[in-house]
Amino acid sequence: MEAENQLDSEHRIVLRERTAPPSYWLTRFMILRLLGVIYAVGFLVAINQIVPLIGENGLLPIGIYLKQVSEALGSAGAGFVRLPSVFWPWHSDTALLTVSWVGFVLSCIVVAGFANAPLLTVLWFLYMSIVHAGQDWYGYGWEIQLTETGFLAIFLCPLLDMRPFPGRAPPMPIIVLFRWLIFRIMLGSGLIKFRGDEIWRNGTALYYHFETQPIPGPLSRWFHFLPRAALKIGVWFNFLAELVAPWFIFWPRLARHIAGSVIVLLQVVLILSGNLSFLNWLTILPALACFDDGFWSRLLPRVLVRKAEAAADRAEPSKPMLTTAWLVAAIVALLSIQPVLNMLSPGQMMNASFDPLDLVNTYGAFGTVGQERTNVVFEGTADDTTDGKATWKPYIYKDLPVLLNEPPPQIAPYQPHLDWQMWFAAMSTPDQYPWTYNLVWKLLHNDPGAVSLFAGNPFPVKPPRFIRAELYSYKFAKPDNAQGLYWTRERLGDWIPALSVDDTRLVKFLEGEGWVR
Repeated sequence: MEAENQLDSEHRIVLRERTAPPSYWLTRFMILRLLGVIYAVGFLVAINQIVPLIGENGLLPIGIYLKQVSEALGSAGAGFVRLPSVFWPWHSDTALLTVSWVGFVLSCIVVAGFANAPLLTVLWFLYMSIVHAGQDWYGYGWEIQLTETGFLAIFLCPLLDMRPFPGRAPPMPIIVLFRWLIFRIMLGSGLIKFRGDEIWRNGTALYYHFETQPIPGPLSRWFHFLPRAALKIGVWFNFLAELVAPWFIFWPRLARHIAGSVIVLLQVVLILSGNLSFLNWLTILPALACFDDGFWSRLLPRVLVRKAEAAADRAEPSKPMLTTAWLVAAIVALLSIQPVLNMLSPGQMMNASFDPLDLVNTYGAFGTVGQERTNVVFEGTADDTTDGKATWKPYIYKDLPVLLNEPPPQIAPYQPHLDWQMWFAAMSTPDQYPWTYNLVWKLLHNDPGAVSLFAGNPFPVKPPRFIRAELYSYKFAKPDNAQGLYWTRERLGDWIPALSVDDTRLVKFLEGEGWVR
C-alpha cells in the first residue's frame, strides 16, 4: 500500500511538472537551511577569534579603526553611513562577543527550520557589522558575498510566519535574483582567471594551485600529483562551470538544471581539494535556485516533499510580499550597473563593493596562481643571543603548514583568520602587513589572545627573549617517501629579523600606531 502511495505521489509530481509552473517551496527550504549553517559558522569563527583580532587589545583594535574612519570622513555619523555597523556606538570586547553569540544562536534557529524576514534582517545586519569593522581579517570576497546573499534571503520569507513551509510561496523575482547572483559570481570568477594569468589560459594552473592555495586540505597533495592531463582537464572544466554554464542559468528547466549541476559539482571538487573557508558552500547556495521542487522531490525525504506539497495547496498569494520582491528586484537592477561594467572592463576588479550595504558586489577568485608556496614561520628563543648558538622554537599555526611531517587538516567551512592573512603576508613584506609587528610584540609578552591564534605556545612558562619570522619555500613531498614527510622546505631568509621588548624602533613604531601606550 505504501509503495502504491509513493507511486501515486510521484505520478502527481510528474503531472504537476507538465501542467503547472515550477514551484520553489523545497528550493527555499534548502537555501535557508544552508544559509543558516553558513551564518552559524561565520559567527562561531567570530566567537573564537574576533577579540584577539580586533578587540580592545587585539592585533587591529576596532576602537582605533573607527576613530580613523571618523576623522577621515568628518564624523562618526558619516562613518556609520559609509560603513554601517552596530559597533559604532558600542565596540568593547563584550559588544563583539555579544553580537557574535546572538548571531550564532539566531543562525541555529534558521538551521532548525525557522525563519522570517525580521530574523534574517537581524542576522544580515549583525554579520555586516562584523564585516565592516573587521578590517584586514574580513576583507575577503566571501564576506561581502554572504551579506549580499543574506540580504536577498530576507525577502524569500513572509514577514512573521517562521514555519519551514509557511503560508506564502517564495516570490519568483527573488528566486531570479539568486540566479543573477550566481551568474555574476561564476562569470566574474571565470573572466578574472582568463584575463589574469597565462597559466589559466594555457591550462596549466592546476599544476600549482593545490600546492600554493592558502590552506591545503587532506586531499590537496593527492590532487597535486594527479596526471598532468587530468589537471588540464580540470582547468577546462573550471572554465565550463565559470564561463559557459552561467549563460544557461536563465534558460528553460533542463538547461538550467544542467548548468546548476555543473556549478555545484565544481564547488564540491573545490571543497574536497582545499580549505577555502565557506566560499564554496556559499557559492552553492544561490546555485540551488536553478533547481525547482520537481528536482528536489527526487532527492529529499518524502516527508519534506509532502509538507511542501501541502503548503503549496493551502498557500494564499500575498500582494505586499510580491510587490516588495519586485521593488527589491528594481533596486538590485540599478545597483548592478557598476558591477556589470566592472565585469566587462579589461581592468576588472575582484571582490569589490559599490554601495555601503554591500547589496550588489563584484566577485572573482584566483585571478593569478602562484607557482611557489612561501610560508612565514614565527620563531622564539629564550636565549640571550640570536647567533647560531640560539635555540629557536616555532609557533605552529592551527592550519597553515609548518611541521614537515604533518598533513593538512580539514577545517573548511571554518576559517582561521591569522593563517589566511599570513598566507597573503608571505607574498609581501611585513611593512605591508604592519600588524605583524604588533603580533611579535604580543608574543614577546605571552599575550593570551595572540597566543590563542596559534595551535600552542612553545613558551608556556616564561615569554621568549627574542621573536623572529623566517620565510620558507614549501613543496609537497612525493607520496610514500622514505622519511614519511608531507612537505619539504627551503629557508629563504629573514622576514622579520629577531626583535626583543627592548628594541626601541619596535616600541616607537607600535606607539605611533597606537598599539602600545
